[in-house]
Amino acid sequence: MYFDVVIKGGLCYLGDGGDPVRSDVGIVGSRIEAIGDLNDAQTGLSVDAAGKVVCPGFVDTHSHSDLVVLKEPAVENKVMQGVTTELIGQDGMSLAPIIPEYREPWKKTMGSLEGHYDVPWDWQTAEEYFERIDSQDLGPNIAYLVPHGNIRLCVMGLDDREATDDEMAKMSRLLAKILEAGAYGMSTGMIYPPCCYAPTQEFVELCKVLKDADGLFVTHQRNESDYILEAMDEIFEIGAKSGCRVHFSHFKVGGKRNWDKLDTVLAKLDEANLSGIPLSFDQYPYIAGSTMLGVILPPWVHNGGTEKALERLADKNKREQMKTDIAKGIPGWDNFVSANGVENIYVTFVKTDKNSKYVGKTLLEIGKMANKDPLDATFDLLYEEEMTAGLVHFYGKEEHISKIMQREEQNFCTDGILGAHPHPRVYGTYPRVLGKYVRENKDLTMSQAIHKMTGKPASVLRLEKRGLLKEGYYADVVVFDPETVIDKATYDNPKQYPEGIEHVFVNGVQVVEKGVCKPAKAGRLLRK
Repeated sequence: MYFDVVIKGGLCYLGDGGDPVRSDVGIVGSRIEAIGDLNDAQTGLSVDAAGKVVCPGFVDTHSHSDLVVLKEPAVENKVMQGVTTELIGQDGMSLAPIIPEYREPWKKTMGSLEGHYDVPWDWQTAEEYFERIDSQDLGPNIAYLVPHGNIRLCVMGLDDREATDDEMAKMSRLLAKILEAGAYGMSTGMIYPPCCYAPTQEFVELCKVLKDADGLFVTHQRNESDYILEAMDEIFEIGAKSGCRVHFSHFKVGGKRNWDKLDTVLAKLDEANLSGIPLSFDQYPYIAGSTMLGVILPPWVHNGGTEKALERLADKNKREQMKTDIAKGIPGWDNFVSANGVENIYVTFVKTDKNSKYVGKTLLEIGKMANKDPLDATFDLLYEEEMTAGLVHFYGKEEHISKIMQREEQNFCTDGILGAHPHPRVYGTYPRVLGKYVRENKDLTMSQAIHKMTGKPASVLRLEKRGLLKEGYYADVVVFDPETVIDKATYDNPKQYPEGIEHVFVNGVQVVEKGVCKPAKAGRLLRK
């Protein structure tokens, strides 16, 4: 038999958590045609995998390539670490649906999360955005979550208020329509406007729509630090009342003063499992996180959108109120400055050259450079950049990373947000797991880790014929050296590709060859 590709002699981990088998893998077109002894087969391309691991492509369940994929569709930083499928539309914020009157302010909001990219926004519906994605020369496959913030914006605008019955019905219909178009679920970022303005019952009603469509509820919960226990209770209430499947984004306990809550947090997961709530979560293997710099501001500052926030930042009296709220806290608010400290929050990107000198600096350092209070200097930065700036914040400890990753509900993700000085997870997540947590620390076996990168997340998302090395499945395949695979990206120098990822195939198309990226039209927009 003729194969387009034969990967020969590798140690094959099938992605199901079982023991590996030494075998050849034969690919025809976009599918795996055969797994076995293919020594006598004819082939167009033969890949020598002797001494190497062969496994399914990695499924990144929390990605922020929504804008990047339209500008740099090869998404080299992902395929170079073995990612073959990305789930975008995260944190309740993405590019579609959008209505004309909110397009410009929402561009600023998205820029504050994902960086500024000169991409024409010539769509309104999610279906139109899907078509734009699918027209690109994609490296990885792309799957989409309906962003709660977008559907709320399209129906209610950016105001801090509850939905009327009519507005609730409109949001539900819009959600159902996008799910029917192929989205895999709905995301929300309950610390980000306008998602943070929604009461619990709004999520219950929307999650009933998810339940009917077997969609996944993916949530950045309202708090991951001081009020994490209360935030988890809310998510479990939503899951119990709606019946939908629940998936926590980037699960963690933030802030040194909250580290002693981990055992209680894990016990809450056990209780939810016993109650029958379908539960999963993802995690990146680092003690620091990354998001938009504007999250340091109290929620009321964002009421009405970016333009209103800028007006408040220009008001001296309102600035003083912001500083008071940061110092004293607001019940339920995830207060990044209080939990982490200005010395542990770094700026990752800005929009203008004027403030590029602050990229890579802490808020404390920025204050010293500007000869101002760190918060005043940061407020100035946010105002001048029109909120388009990102941060990295150090919140955790290694023992927690290891303990959380061993939970059965866990799978890995990058939460990769690009920028001038991004978080190293953008370039290094999966090789870091394989090198540091499998080979060096032995927190997971190779089989466990690969399952948590492939079969597990594919099952959570309900991806069709992906996540396993199996005949008839799509040929999303990674070949890596188990002795050398490791991340190279650091917080000081994050834009470094890993070592040891030797070959990557997406739908049978080779996008990494001998550790070098080969941009090609390989991926596709996946529809549930």
